[in-house]
Amino acid sequence: MKEPKIADEIKKMEYEPLLPIEKKLITYSIIIGLVLIVILVWVSHTVFEI
Repeated sequence: MKEPKIADEIKKMEYEPLLPIEKKLITYSIIIGLVLIVILVWVSHTVFEI
């Protein structure tokens, strides 16, 4: 028996749009990530002054 290839299985899948809650979760995750990067840069500049 031949194993199905991942590429073929992906091509068979139907398109499923993102749900509104999924869009909100993605947005919140990106915003939290950016805020944490800004905080990390600020802390590193204030604590480890060069």
